[in-house]
Amino acid sequence: QVQLVESGGGLVQPGGSLRLSCTASGVTISTYGASWHRQGPGLERELVASISGSGTSTTYADSVRGRFTILRDNVANMVYLEMTSLKPEDSSVYYCKIFKLGEYYWGKGTLVTVSS
Repeated sequence: QVQLVESGGGLVQPGGSLRLSCTASGVTISTYGASWHRQGPGLERELVASISGSGTSTTYADSVRGRFTILRDNVANMVYLEMTSLKPEDSSVYYCKIFKLGEYYWGKGTLVTVSS
């Protein structure tokens, strides 16, 4: 059974940093692309960043480019999202996803709140 578990969310002040982790089990993620998404209250889920299976290719939403970094460790079967210069509008539930050829799995999310 494939399971993705996000962790690392919490309350942080504007300008602060957080590192989100996504731990995968029941699957070897090296053959999957991976991505982080977020969904705020009353909003649609949006793509934040994605990374290829090898980790050599990444993409970012315009709103986070230069502030967030997506990383992966295929040996540890984990995906990370390093977030810096956080803004109140970054407050959301953040979800991890792995995907390939129409097959995909989601985690249940971790809450990030940016507030003073």
